[in-house]
Amino acid sequence: MMLKIGPKHRMCRRVGASICGRPNCPTNKRPYPPGQHGRGRRRLSEYHIRLLEKQKLRAMYGVGERQFRRYFHEATRRKGVTGEQLLELLETRLDAVILRLGFAQTIHQARQLVSHGHVRVNGRRLDVPSANVRPGQVVEASPAARNFIYVREALEVTPEPPPYLERDKAAVTGTLIRLPERDEIPLPVEIDERLIVELMS
Repeated sequence: MMLKIGPKHRMCRRVGASICGRPNCPTNKRPYPPGQHGRGRRRLSEYHIRLLEKQKLRAMYGVGERQFRRYFHEATRRKGVTGEQLLELLETRLDAVILRLGFAQTIHQARQLVSHGHVRVNGRRLDVPSANVRPGQVVEASPAARNFIYVREALEVTPEPPPYLERDKAAVTGTLIRLPERDEIPLPVEIDERLIVELMS
């Protein structure tokens, strides 16, 4: 598991959009890169544009470079469009499912909830944030976690989960009904996964 220590809004400032999903993200007030020349015009190379797309996607799911490459190689081995398969692999991670179900407000909260042993899959405790959730599996918060303040707050403020997930808000449980379609994934910032495939191919 990648443990990211340091400023969580740096990538948000770099791309000028709120990747973290926090309401207090500084890009809401300063939607431009940091630094003395942040507001100036920058001419980005083709490589830089593709690299930024990859960094945005990595930041959204909190995935390290080595782990991201493993996901990409797995996506290339699957049938279908490589970019869509990559997003499907990332979206069915346990911490991502927790986030989409509304048990946490950010991917970092979701990862902490999982790694501290407060999540069960089909009734069994699972503390690996990168674990893959398969269709039909039931994800639930532990009895103790259902009373956590940040879990209750997240359930109140987050919207309904996407169509491929089913949630019981009262019981703090959810089910992955099927694999997600590309246009159903609620990414906080628009991503062109084709640029990522071009960069890493």
